[in-house]
Amino acid sequence: MLAQLTIRDFAIIDRLTIEWSRGLNVVTGETGAGKSIIIDAVGALLGGKISTDFVRTGAARAMVEGVFDLSTTEDHGELSAALQEHGLEIEDGGLILTRDIAGAGGRGVARVNGRAVPTAVLQQIGEHLIDIHGQSEHLSLLRPREHLDLLDRYATLGADRARLAQLTAEIRAVDREQQRVRDEARNAQREQTLLRHEVEDIDDAGLTPGEDDELVARRERLRNVEKLRTAVQVAWSALSGDDESSGAHDLVGQAAQACEQVGHVDAELAQQAEALDAVGEQLDDAVRFLRRYLDTIEADPAALDAVEERLLTIADLKRKYGDSVADILAYADRARSRLEAVERQDQILGELDARRERLRQEAGRLAVMLSKRRAAAGQRLQVAVEAELNDLNMRGTRFIVHLAWIDDAAGLPVEIGGRPRVLAFDTTGVDRVEFLLAPNPGEEPKGLGRIASGGELARVGLALKTALSRVDRRATLIFDEVDTGVGGRSAPVVGEKLWGLTSEHQVLCVTHMPQVAAYADAHLVVAKGTDEGSSRVVVRSLEPSERVEELAQMLGGPLGGQGARRNARELLDGARNRKREASRR
Repeated sequence: MLAQLTIRDFAIIDRLTIEWSRGLNVVTGETGAGKSIIIDAVGALLGGKISTDFVRTGAARAMVEGVFDLSTTEDHGELSAALQEHGLEIEDGGLILTRDIAGAGGRGVARVNGRAVPTAVLQQIGEHLIDIHGQSEHLSLLRPREHLDLLDRYATLGADRARLAQLTAEIRAVDREQQRVRDEARNAQREQTLLRHEVEDIDDAGLTPGEDDELVARRERLRNVEKLRTAVQVAWSALSGDDESSGAHDLVGQAAQACEQVGHVDAELAQQAEALDAVGEQLDDAVRFLRRYLDTIEADPAALDAVEERLLTIADLKRKYGDSVADILAYADRARSRLEAVERQDQILGELDARRERLRQEAGRLAVMLSKRRAAAGQRLQVAVEAELNDLNMRGTRFIVHLAWIDDAAGLPVEIGGRPRVLAFDTTGVDRVEFLLAPNPGEEPKGLGRIASGGELARVGLALKTALSRVDRRATLIFDEVDTGVGGRSAPVVGEKLWGLTSEHQVLCVTHMPQVAAYADAHLVVAKGTDEGSSRVVVRSLEPSERVEELAQMLGGPLGGQGARRNARELLDGARNRKREASRR
């Protein structure tokens, strides 16, 4: 439960700490005293959007802090999961939420157990702690979209609905991918022609890695044939000799033979003879190489022209596709891959169509299951709400949970009403849910906005909240003047209904009706005073003896007299008796 609420510099509240009790906490006070501001502060604590205008005049910041006692149960289910998701946990059996609201130009801070968190995290955690039902929620009953959410809460369809939302998101993602591929396909024909031409252009050239370097070297040899021949001839002659003189090869041989002849006299000369023999063998190899080179080298203008032409071809490819043969070949590989991807677009679209159909079939089956469960829950909700409306002096009122569907060729394939259909869908499924009301016997059910008065809306809202409270896991329910528009005859029943919710919840209720306030387990009065020229809000918890005076003033004002006090005692006695009887049941 919400054990303590501290508010500082929020709207007209300077400093305020409220201790809340279990059971039904009723808050009363004059109009404008600040009752609803306390509810606004709780909304801010739960991560709701809040204007900087709520920072009290003259203050730099406002602060709201709530202490939640969670020690009465060990199973906190979804709350624990939400906390663990953000690395948080319940400490010493409780949680402390804090919202620091900065004035204009400042930056606010949200905290859980003293640790700073984004406001969205505060909101996510708050959703598991408190449900606020204010006057504006009566108006939400006029929006059919809200009806679907209320029905799903009653039917506890959260997990299945989340799965359907995931499937819907996947279907939408496939739709977007299909559209992207189709858009590419429209532009692909021109690209396909270009890619084919480029690949053929490179393939026709028959390039090999490093070919350009080899061609440049060959061109240099062909351009300098005479220079090469002259140099090789000189080198060969120097090694081989001629008719007039011996060459280096013969001279080295003679030197080796001379050293060998005296090698037995001096071992070092024997070693030199071996070394000279090795040099002689190398010279043999050089002579043979130079001879072959001279036999093969000759001017070949046709070969030179062919090399030049090949180099021009490669230069043209480099200009278009890369700085080297390796770059050109890599470009061809990329173009080939892209061409394959373009040519696979029909296959890709086929695969996407198949995936979309599988998703549609699965989503359709889940949507039918949701629809059946909603229909069954709708029947139960009708009975529950009509029973509550009977207690709220709306006997004979028929409450209808109406399910409808819209055909759509692009929708989900389902079987509804015993026949196959293709229905429009969204993240919630295929059902369009609306609550209808027939206040009088024989009257045709119509939408709440077309038939319900403000008082009837308030009572329908309370009836729904009472029915939903049995499946609502949030420990604290807050009602902000939900009895607005409710007459005096129905007011005691409203009070009894609110008190009845305390078997499963802590209930906080802001009310202007003494018949409702009489059912309080804890009665708090909000008053506005002045302190050093500025307004301040004070909240006081009433003792049992003081409640008579407060109810008397609510009944007849400050001049109500003994008659009002007598009526107040009767209200308190009647509420006490009904609570005692209900506790026995």
